[in-house]
Amino acid sequence: MKKVIKLALVLMCAMCSTSLYAQKFARINLQEVIFSMPEFAKMQTDLESFSKELGEQLEAIQVEFNNKAAEFQKNRATMNESVRNLKEQELQQLQQRYMDFQQIAQQDIDKKQGELFQPIHLKAAEAVKKVAMAGGYTAVFDTSANALAYYNESTVVDIAPAVRTELGIKDVPAAAPAAPAAK
Repeated sequence: MKKVIKLALVLMCAMCSTSLYAQKFARINLQEVIFSMPEFAKMQTDLESFSKELGEQLEAIQVEFNNKAAEFQKNRATMNESVRNLKEQELQQLQQRYMDFQQIAQQDIDKKQGELFQPIHLKAAEAVKKVAMAGGYTAVFDTSANALAYYNESTVVDIAPAVRTELGIKDVPAAAPAAPAAK
């Protein structure tokens, strides 16, 4: 009975070790691929346009504040105390409105960036999945996340070229690829 158990354990270990060696792993710098997508360039243009619109509105509030502050400084000496207090309060409210709008504008920009980036990321992730499935890879590691403590570059295939092809990207970005995760 003991021999049968030992034989079964040896067979299980052998099966596990051969199945482990049969697994294929790949790596990709997903950030680099996304940055090379035409959709990403369009997203940046759209986001800059959106930011510019908000910046113009913010500037209008700043100009209004500056004009009222200059008028207040010019006429301050001739104002009675109640008018002066009222004008100071008005300037403080305008300054608070500016700060509130600035905060809301930043939140709107962040939200817009998320809305524009999500479909791009999903498209890239789908391309990675398609290439990984076609290549029979068990796992694909994203090296741009720097979450890997170690991987052997010679045994982990870089699928970025195949993903770029899947996405229809012909030009490789001019920038050097990001360094792989620390080894």
